[in-house]
Amino acid sequence: MLIVAGWLRVDPAARDEYVASCRAVVESAHAAPGQLEFAITADSVDPGLIRIHEQWEDEASLLAFRGSGPDDGQTAQVLDADVRRFEISSVGPA
Repeated sequence: MLIVAGWLRVDPAARDEYVASCRAVVESAHAAPGQLEFAITADSVDPGLIRIHEQWEDEASLLAFRGSGPDDGQTAQVLDADVRRFEISSVGPA
């Protein structure tokens, strides 16, 4: 299993619009083979923070879905980011 997780920082005044502009990619991810979870959400406390969380069955599924990434308009809005890929060897109850 692969997890892609992290955050994006944008202008607080533009955060909700940015998240809304990601709706089509989230819908597309939800329909993608091998996708287990995919979310781009506004942080509930920090008005300039967007949370990224993806879970994929395997690398082939992730790579088949992954396109060119955010468009130039979205990329220009990102002030800072830290999104990482994690390879998970086992999963169990919390």
